[in-house]
Amino acid sequence: MTLRTRFEAASLRALLALPAPLLRAVAGPPLRLDGQTLAPDTQLTLRLQRLLRMPGAETLPIAEGRLAMREHTALVRGHQPVGAVEHLTVAGLPARRYLPTGYAEAPGPLLLFFHGGGFLYGDLETHDAPCRVLAERSGVPVLAVEYRLAPEAPFPAAFDDAEAAYAWVLDHAAEIDVDPGRLAVGGDSAGGNLAAWVAVCAARRRTPLAFQLLVYPVACTDHDTESYRLFNRDLYLTDEFMRLATETFLPTDLDRKDERVNLRYADLPARLAPAYVATAGFDPLRDEGEDYADRLASAGARVECRRFDDQIHGFLNIVGAGRTSPAAVAEIADRLREALRP
Repeated sequence: MTLRTRFEAASLRALLALPAPLLRAVAGPPLRLDGQTLAPDTQLTLRLQRLLRMPGAETLPIAEGRLAMREHTALVRGHQPVGAVEHLTVAGLPARRYLPTGYAEAPGPLLLFFHGGGFLYGDLETHDAPCRVLAERSGVPVLAVEYRLAPEAPFPAAFDDAEAAYAWVLDHAAEIDVDPGRLAVGGDSAGGNLAAWVAVCAARRRTPLAFQLLVYPVACTDHDTESYRLFNRDLYLTDEFMRLATETFLPTDLDRKDERVNLRYADLPARLAPAYVATAGFDPLRDEGEDYADRLASAGARVECRRFDDQIHGFLNIVGAGRTSPAAVAEIADRLREALRP
């Protein structure tokens, strides 16, 4: 993290820690859409982003956009303690395992985690902070895997990597002290899409999977929903970002019709793992994520769908600034603990 980024992060933390009346005054008049009110700390963060003219990743060449996303997440990550971080290679892919403080179960639970970023951006570093929080608060180790990205590796590379990572964990469960009966898969946005697909594969193949944690997952390629029409501008995730991701990761019409990226239309098997689906009220992907939760339930899965109605897409990364996003992430971690450490 550069000195400038450290200064900006400290300034943002200080502003978002203002008493509620002052925070509201600085954030501006409440933003209300679709019967929801945006959290004032989130609204202020977006306002500062505009005032500082911080470019969205999608407005830059992809290599520069990847660096920009790292900078964006660095501003809101804070310092998140965790018991230990181990660097591994999983199915040939870079990975990090996060162990909670004092963790000593052998064998024990594990969350296999895939980061978001539209299949173009994101890596172990952009999602280091939320993985630390999920592990430390839940008491469940987290294994984050860095899959291949487009345009260097377009569809279906990311899905192949996700399936390979899951198979690797099953094959090496004894070596990494994992109880296959307490294995979960999870991710946010594009990573939520990957995690959901791995859960479908596990059910079809009748391999162990205890839980799926899907945070504002991508669930289709047409995004023909009311939430997409309402929230695809000025709320972090934009139509421009989604179009770039689709055109780059899914270059052909055949790719865009594949059931792996069109989970809303996939043939869902029986015996799907129980799911917790978290959505954000001001997220273009809100409705497709909730539609997929309904589809899981219709297929017989036990599903809890939780809408954080004052949040935006990307709140999982905001664990070191403000109040509302860290509280939402803490709730998600608590649900992970309940699922794997009853």
